[in-house]
Amino acid sequence: MSQSLEQLGEAIAARFAEKVSRAASRCGELTFEVDGAALLEVCGALRDEPAFRFEQLIDVAGVDYLTHGAGEWTTESATSSGFSRGRTGAEGAAASAGDPQAADPRRFAVVYHLLSVTHNRRVRLRAWCEPGEPPMIDSAVDVWSSANWFEREAFDLYGIVFRGHPDLRRILTDYGFVGHPFRKDFPLAGNVEVRYDPAKGRVIYQPVSIEPRTLVPRVIRDDNRYAAALKDPPRHG
Repeated sequence: MSQSLEQLGEAIAARFAEKVSRAASRCGELTFEVDGAALLEVCGALRDEPAFRFEQLIDVAGVDYLTHGAGEWTTESATSSGFSRGRTGAEGAAASAGDPQAADPRRFAVVYHLLSVTHNRRVRLRAWCEPGEPPMIDSAVDVWSSANWFEREAFDLYGIVFRGHPDLRRILTDYGFVGHPFRKDFPLAGNVEVRYDPAKGRVIYQPVSIEPRTLVPRVIRDDNRYAAALKDPPRHG
């Protein structure tokens, strides 16, 4: 990380004291966790104070940490269950009921990507949603108007409710859609399907009729394309 970003990180940590904490970043981006109760206060100060001047909100993204870190790839044998995101309805419910993290109040988070045009710097904030269903957090629309559609997207795909949003409704899925498709326990085939009913002369919703199946199992191939010990020796001359 550059010296400029390190100095910015120290300035943010000093300015907001116990309201923020530095988070590790694998990609070298300056990242802070923000207390949900102080989110709007911190965002407003980052936007307005001359030392920061983060005038632009580049993106807002929801995150579901259900089963975070518990992947299916720590195995040397093939798996018939597919990826962890490929849940059927029954498997998704079992994952939520049986996984200890499902009861963790810190399951859903919202991530904010900020840009300072004045200082040509970026910072990323992460705030955890309030526990319970639906997960809730304050809307940042009054700080950055560009948060409007981003927050609607996170509401649509994750079911995160942004308190104070002026028009919180679905933006990508249809009005009759059931569930939130980016949640880790959402069934791979969904909950309903759509078809045109010629008798009624309109589109109707009905239970899913397709049979969910795993299409991308993991397969271990121990041949000379993958195992170094089985590769042909290099040819010289």
